[in-house]
Amino acid sequence: MQTPRDVLTPDALAMLQAIALSGSFAAAAREMGMVPSALTYRVRQIEDALDVLLYDRSARQAKLTPAGAELLREGGRLLAEIDAVANRVKRVATGWESVLTIAVDTIISKPTMMELCDSFFSLAPPTRIRLRDEALSGTLQALTSGQADLAIGVAPDVANHTGIHGKPLGSVTFVYAVAPHHPLANAPEPLSDDTIQKHRAVAVADTVQRGDGLTFGLLGGQDVFTVASMQAKLDAQLRGLGGGSLPRCMADAYIETGRLVVKKTERPQRQVAIAYAWRGGKTTEQGRALQWWLQQLDSATTRAALLEQHRGP
Repeated sequence: MQTPRDVLTPDALAMLQAIALSGSFAAAAREMGMVPSALTYRVRQIEDALDVLLYDRSARQAKLTPAGAELLREGGRLLAEIDAVANRVKRVATGWESVLTIAVDTIISKPTMMELCDSFFSLAPPTRIRLRDEALSGTLQALTSGQADLAIGVAPDVANHTGIHGKPLGSVTFVYAVAPHHPLANAPEPLSDDTIQKHRAVAVADTVQRGDGLTFGLLGGQDVFTVASMQAKLDAQLRGLGGGSLPRCMADAYIETGRLVVKKTERPQRQVAIAYAWRGGKTTEQGRALQWWLQQLDSATTRAALLEQHRGP
């Protein structure tokens, strides 16, 4: 006995669509250049393999049963998927990757990334984009482990990794800031480590999967509230849940409106160099999707927006 896989072929699904459109077995047979008995036999084969009735034989026309209607719906979807796959295979053969995975550090502007994705999709490429939210050393690890093809927001020492290429993205200045109702908002400046240590810090968790990960600005014995992203860290500090260093470009709008207070500390202000990196050896030909993203990152305006434009339109 034939199995469902034997009978549910694209031709069989197209035949069921033809019967539904024409309204009868005889009309569908004429359109398909078949004798009615051959078409009826093929329908019986499908019904036997599925152990269901697809058509109500008591009706004068080809009336679908609920099971038949479900098969027709799903069959139409499968035929559309087959057509889509065929088109994607043809287009991938032109040099486009099937999927491009981009690891994006939480320090990078989300609105700018979405604008870049919008521009990329406007090309109607066959490549699917997959974004990964990462933080600190986890961003580069996603690239070096092969889980990402491009990483935006990594440390500039990427040349130490075989098969990884990188370029500078820019630099970010950090300021120590707290909410105006936080106890440190009115504390004498510069804040000493001893003073800061008595109050909770807000820190971003490193997404690295192996090793201890990185931490910045935390003091021994200090209470720590750990969050998943730089945006979450900003939100926590706006609520007065702790203090800590924030990228000046993310905090500026809140500093101007008085929702954050910048405090001088005994430690010097931190400025961090940021880079972007991608995988590929000397003999590896870049796919067209990666080429497009690297071309965008060659623009100084785009690089600045990725670090500075943290507020959406």
